[in-house]
Amino acid sequence: METKLANPAPLGLMGFGMTTILLNIHNAGFFPISSMILAMGIFYGGIAQVIAGIMEFKKGNTFGTTAFTSYGLFWLTLVALIVMPKLGWAEPTPHAYMGCYLAMWGLFTFFMFLGTLKGKTTLKFIFLSLTVLFALLAIRDFTGSELIGTIAGWEGIVCGASACYLAMAEVLHEQYGRVVLPY
Repeated sequence: METKLANPAPLGLMGFGMTTILLNIHNAGFFPISSMILAMGIFYGGIAQVIAGIMEFKKGNTFGTTAFTSYGLFWLTLVALIVMPKLGWAEPTPHAYMGCYLAMWGLFTFFMFLGTLKGKTTLKFIFLSLTVLFALLAIRDFTGSELIGTIAGWEGIVCGASACYLAMAEVLHEQYGRVVLPY
């Protein structure tokens, strides 16, 4: 008897998308880092994406497993980098070191983008715009440029919104048995 498994991608995409939008509203200069962003980073951006990655593993999807688990752990490490110094558990990370952290995530994301080239247009856009976002954030931290940080914030809002769009397109497609939102 074959068991039908639910598509975990919308959960992972929404966890990524909503958390990315909220953090980048901060990066664009609208409000400071707060418990709201940190909580989203831990629970929806972090834990929910790790769960989606594990579910993708069960379905045999190496790309989905790697993407959702990795970006879920990205959010958890990012929150740890912000919170651990405030708790006295570690020294604050200098901007240049954060630039290296973000550049490594950008490199990883670029290679993941290459994995989307035979896939859905929206998925290609998400990974390409995320690659650009990590590059902009790394440059911001290497240079200290507030302008680049603001540009990154706006670009990140678009990136996160595209992930939310794909998540809802997939949910509606499954619910209605046809393409409702093109993707």
